[in-house]
Amino acid sequence: MAWENEHIKWHPEHFCGLYYLSVPTEALWMPDITIEEMTEMDKAPPSPFLRVFYSGTVRRLNDMVLVSTCKMQVYKFPFDIQSCDLSFKSVMHSVEEIQLHELLGPSEVLRWSHKLMRTQYEWLFINMSITNKNVSTLGIEQSMIVYTITMKRRSLLHIVNFMLPVLFFLCLDLASFLISDRGGEKLSFKVTVLLAVTVLQLILNEILPATSDKIPLIVTYCIGSFALMMLSLLETILVMHLMDKDSASQDNEANKDQSLSEDCGDKHGSVNLHSCLRDKKWTQSGSACDVSTVKSQSELLSVAKEGSSSKLTEESHDSEKVSDDLREVLKTLTVLLNSRKEEQKPGYWTRVAKRINKVFFIVYVTVAGLFFAYIFLKWYKADDQ
Repeated sequence: MAWENEHIKWHPEHFCGLYYLSVPTEALWMPDITIEEMTEMDKAPPSPFLRVFYSGTVRRLNDMVLVSTCKMQVYKFPFDIQSCDLSFKSVMHSVEEIQLHELLGPSEVLRWSHKLMRTQYEWLFINMSITNKNVSTLGIEQSMIVYTITMKRRSLLHIVNFMLPVLFFLCLDLASFLISDRGGEKLSFKVTVLLAVTVLQLILNEILPATSDKIPLIVTYCIGSFALMMLSLLETILVMHLMDKDSASQDNEANKDQSLSEDCGDKHGSVNLHSCLRDKKWTQSGSACDVSTVKSQSELLSVAKEGSSSKLTEESHDSEKVSDDLREVLKTLTVLLNSRKEEQKPGYWTRVAKRINKVFFIVYVTVAGLFFAYIFLKWYKADDQ
């Protein structure tokens, strides 16, 4: 900054061509200029000298490390553009005593700022404007100069580190519908994806400023994705519960079939096939193919049994051979019953669960598409500030 001191003037030709000199800051009066937005004292060492010119102009060059407050609008984070003010005014002098004017014009200030700026970190310097006005402070009218700095956030890092991972996790949750509902693999996969999105929400809470009046769109994007994944997890739990109900009823029927097959043999290993088939006919319904197979086996067994009974009177060795054949037939019947259980049609609750799964998949894709369209429209129509 520079100001005029009416008490210091000389002719350079009278003093060996001396046009300016440097004096300590304590030797002359300086304006008490401060920055209203400053929240911490300047920690950089101040310049110890003033430069005095022969015309009475006094100039001070001083670097400051400034920590200031700035109300940020992060509704479009990380695509936001911020404007922060630096307001210079006197601490106690009125406008009659000190009037502030810009030393350089807006274009010169912008060019000079671009030239001196070394590091910008995640911000891109766009523009700087200057406003000169008078303000009233405690009944005293004072002169003020406001420098408005416009910056744009570099969004690429936030897109790669946050927005894309959330979208990828949502796609993984959508692809999990291809996993079989039987077993716990699908459920554990969805829980893992949900926990990963929760970790990303914690990271967002750390990097997002808390000085905005409106909820940022990126928070809506994250919460909406989390809600879709949570509903998908609840749907998976419901489907697995319905399938477990069907599995429990099928297991009860299998236990009945197993007890029936065990009752078909006596203590000595012989088989009463006629009584077994009679009980099977009245206790459990079967397909036409199974009934015909059982009948053919029973006829073969009856023939085998008659042959074995006739041979028992003649030779004991043939009797043992027929007994072994009967055991083989018993194993065949057991295999037929097990194959019938495996080829059994899905139960009622399983069919209901599959219908719910198909309907929810269609609703899931539709809602996700509408949600992303809503986010894009809100971002497109929102103001930059």
